[in-house]
This record gives sequence, C-alpha cells and structure tokens, in this order.
Amino acid sequence: MSGSVPLLHLSISAEHPEGVAGFLAEVMGGKAMPFPPFPDCWIAFSREDDGTAIEVYPLTHVLTAGPDQIACEVREPDNTPTFVHVALASVLPRDSLLERAAAKGWTARICHRGPFDCVEIWLENRLLVELLDRSMQEDYRAGMTAENWAAMFGMPR
Repeated sequence: MSGSVPLLHLSISAEHPEGVAGFLAEVMGGKAMPFPPFPDCWIAFSREDDGTAIEVYPLTHVLTAGPDQIACEVREPDNTPTFVHVALASVLPRDSLLERAAAKGWTARICHRGPFDCVEIWLENRLLVELLDRSMQEDYRAGMTAENWAAMFGMPR
C-alpha cells in the first residue's frame, strides 16, 4: 500500500458549531454544511471532497453507545477544556490563519513542535487545533517519521 493514511473524520464540540465548522472548512479549503443525523450539528469537508471531514456538535450534545448504534443525547452544556486536539493541513498561509483566528477573538500563535512549526489556534479559546500551511506540511512530513522520533528521544530504532 502506498500513499499517506488520511484522517477520515473527527467529531468535536463547540459553543457555536456552525461558526467553528465554517472556520474549519475555510482553512481546509472546503465547505461547511448542516449535519442532519443529529440536530444543530454541522460538518466541515476538506477541499479534496474525499470524505475528510470534521463534525461539530453543540456543547450540549454527547455521543453515546445507543442500543443498536451510536446515539446523540442532549444534556447540560459541557464547556470544559478537552485533551483531544488535531493537526490539520491548511490551504491558507500562516498569516491568514493568524488573522482569521484573531478576527474571531481566539488565541492563535506560531509554535515550534520539534521537527515542524504550526499555527496553534484555540477554537473558541477552548479546543486546540494545530494548522499547518504548505511549507509547515513539508517540514512535518519530513520530520515526523518513526525513525526521526526515535532519534529525537533516544529510543531504539
């Protein structure tokens, strides 16, 4: 098998799902649309329209293991920070990413992550997304290999 293993989809929560999905679709060069399987949810598709997507649920929605398949329950809002984060390739340059996040009032900065740099953006100042413009993506792909990881941290290869 050749090629990279793509992110198929990811689900996150947000106070304003439509706005967060719109932002994510914009930085991925794609489109945001409602997500009808569950009420008030949105989905952001990538430019390639290859199935790569991020579902965005309201803070009040929780996915559960329903009796036959996944279910979505509405509960009290949960706006606590979460450990989950994602690194995404962006079609936009780093300056544009910083400007767009600043326009929304979100924390955004360029950070060094060892073998690559990224634009660290905190969606709604709560959820971390690392965005990589084209040059950052090249550095990421060159540096983030199992062999380089082992060398960086003195692990057996």
